[in-house]
Amino acid sequence: MIIQEIHSNWVFAEIDGTHTGKATVPGTIHTDLLANNFIEDPFYRVNEKEQQWIDKKDWEYTTIFTVSTEEFKKDNIVLEFKGLDTYASIYVNDKFLLNAHNMFREWEIDVKKLVKVGENKLKVVLHSPIKKGLELLENHYPLPAINDQSENGEMGNEKVSIFTRKAGYHYGWDWGPRLVTSGIWKPVLLKSWNQIKIKTVFIKQPKVTKSVAELVTEIELDITTNFSGQLRISNQETNEQYITETLKLENGVAKVSFPITIQNPKLWWTKALGEQNLYHFNVELLDEGNNQLASKDITTGLRSIKLIREKDEAGESFLFELNGVPVFIKGANYIPNDSFVTRVTTSDYEKVIKDAVDANMNMLRVWGGGIYEYDQFYELCDKNGLLVWQDFMFACSMYPGNKDFLENVKQEAIDNVIRLRNHPSIAIWCGNNEINTAWSHYSDGGWGWKEEYKEKQREEIQKAYLDIFHEILPTVVNKYTDGDDYWPSSPQAGFEPEKHAGYENPSGDMHYWGVWHGKHPFEDFEKYKARFMSEYGFQSFPDLETVKKYALPEDFNIESEVMSSHQRSGIGNLTIKEYMSWDYNVPTNFENFLYMSQVLQARGVRKAIEAHRSAMPYTMGTMYWQINDCWPVASWSSTDYYHKWKALHYAVKKAYEPVLLVTKEKEDTILVYGVSDLLEETKGELKLSLIDFDGNILKEISDEVLLIKNTSTKVFEIRKENFLAKVNSSKAVLKIELKKDEAVLSENLFYFEKPKDLQLEEPNFTTEIVEEDGEHFIYITSNKLVKNLYLNFKNQHIFLSDNYFDLLPNTTKKIKVTTTEVLDLKDLKLKHVQQVTNNIN
Repeated sequence: MIIQEIHSNWVFAEIDGTHTGKATVPGTIHTDLLANNFIEDPFYRVNEKEQQWIDKKDWEYTTIFTVSTEEFKKDNIVLEFKGLDTYASIYVNDKFLLNAHNMFREWEIDVKKLVKVGENKLKVVLHSPIKKGLELLENHYPLPAINDQSENGEMGNEKVSIFTRKAGYHYGWDWGPRLVTSGIWKPVLLKSWNQIKIKTVFIKQPKVTKSVAELVTEIELDITTNFSGQLRISNQETNEQYITETLKLENGVAKVSFPITIQNPKLWWTKALGEQNLYHFNVELLDEGNNQLASKDITTGLRSIKLIREKDEAGESFLFELNGVPVFIKGANYIPNDSFVTRVTTSDYEKVIKDAVDANMNMLRVWGGGIYEYDQFYELCDKNGLLVWQDFMFACSMYPGNKDFLENVKQEAIDNVIRLRNHPSIAIWCGNNEINTAWSHYSDGGWGWKEEYKEKQREEIQKAYLDIFHEILPTVVNKYTDGDDYWPSSPQAGFEPEKHAGYENPSGDMHYWGVWHGKHPFEDFEKYKARFMSEYGFQSFPDLETVKKYALPEDFNIESEVMSSHQRSGIGNLTIKEYMSWDYNVPTNFENFLYMSQVLQARGVRKAIEAHRSAMPYTMGTMYWQINDCWPVASWSSTDYYHKWKALHYAVKKAYEPVLLVTKEKEDTILVYGVSDLLEETKGELKLSLIDFDGNILKEISDEVLLIKNTSTKVFEIRKENFLAKVNSSKAVLKIELKKDEAVLSENLFYFEKPKDLQLEEPNFTTEIVEEDGEHFIYITSNKLVKNLYLNFKNQHIFLSDNYFDLLPNTTKKIKVTTTEVLDLKDLKLKHVQQVTNNIN
């Protein structure tokens, strides 16, 4: 097969308009308009508002591609579009070929009879998704689409996103702008071949254990001329020959399958549990003269991954079992890295995956309002030992149920399940995000949607829901995978559609938004626990250096137009301020407020993680919302749009360590839990030190403890009044450590009062930058306890191994600095809670 990517010499033109210029393919109309200086940066200040005209226009993309004599002589020539966004009409040499209507599908067109040797014209007309959506709305009553920012799109209440199979977040979300793109968002390929093509290869894994992997290689072939020859399957790395078979096949589509047995396989594990071993299979078709006619390479990992839902005393379990080992999931929800997905680079993907791994995560949830990610994302998850919870692309909306829409959804699901099923990282397929609980057809709950419809319409909407999420999608997963688990909606209290999730269900998964939307205090993370917590979170602002990239000094007020525009949760900025007032003295300085918002966010989410992990094995997963942003914004993210770590990400890194110590107050008792993800028991010395803010040790207790493997264990308790006798609880901190052979396995700090009630004094620091073996470190010491110390070299690209940490008095902290720039102590800026809340500059 000859494969030519058609990516050069594209031009775009506004139909019935004047905008025209050079185009980038893959790309979007917004990024092309930006590159040609027709629009300003959509993310800057409120430029987004001035660019809502773009999605209401039709656009034409054209190029010339060349067909060589060698290509032309092939029996088969097809054009393959890996992704079109979204309504597109395709023409070759001015001959109409296809109308595409789904961003998430792949499109293949036979052009053998249309192309000629030499130059050929390719034209793609991209129709306005807004105009197409309005046409569909005219033939259907409105449907709920809570995050469709139609008002920002100058469309009043006409919400059209649900009718179009396109990334929902493009129409706006409560963390993202409304920038409804059109474009050729994935490669365009011209493929030429003779006789036979390998369409798909699936490495089924019906049985994988430590001793044996029993596989089945299922191959789908497209045959245009009767084939007689050999099929060979081998391992590219080891040159091991698995299968050599003689085949005789007639014209048409054929499926063949062959068993492969691998003794003592090298299993694929998540990062903390083992190696990310990958097998590289090569499938070849050879003619009778031993000439290669077709080949395909597949890389996969051998593992068994199951969702275990078993009845127990509390209700029903919800846990993932990898290679027979129950795994506590530590992860985050993931959204697209940009509003314009075509400008997400390899380094962006590498950075977000590294950020997850460095924070001790073992799963990311690809959320249902974005995209089925590019192959590169899943390849990086495979290589780095990250499991993937994969949503289908449906979120927070109801959808039509007509025949055309349902067939479109079915083909979309088939395309993406086939594309992604060989990745060992895929742990589960989930039908949608939050629709079951929002619509809540079988109860009086929900988000108030169904009350807006008459009974006949309600039943129609519910039937469409059942058709998509309880018929089409599970059928596709069952047919095109080898037993992958499917979950209809997240959250849900059970598989059946009437199992609507709440905050006290002893089964299924939970999205707990009492904190934030419900104004519950952070302490309620301890109260509301789930078998699997798949969403929860709290917002913060990015730091000032990020804000400066989209705002001017006159915008530096959380209620300014620009700051409000870069906050899409209607209750957002003032909710941050309200929560802050509960736990901290609220600073009036803008930069300090940004910093304190991150401290607040880290405090809240860490409380949640500690509550979830210490509830193990009742709770077996925690995935906060969210790891990343699609533009610079105030949001729930732990890393901002530029992948800069917020205070939260540093807190998550510590809270997700394999061994975690958690201290709790219960009535008049202090309890300590030891949480272990390790697969063997851990003996060690537990040491509790009560320290005042000057560094004096007021009390010490040591005890030999045993942490049970892969669970949470209560390892210590003491009456509070005995432990704190004659101690001012507002001037003391409890340090807990677990040591084994002098090595510290885990340590944590526990305060008996809220931060605003602590009697914090102004510290004096000693700092030093030291080079050791070619690496740079900061050593920092304080004479007083310091809360949430933030170190920053302004306007320099650096990464610190730790930040926003509490510094104990008279204790030296060593921090690794990663940078290519020259460091100077005079450029180091320090910020901490007592400085900010006491208005010390």
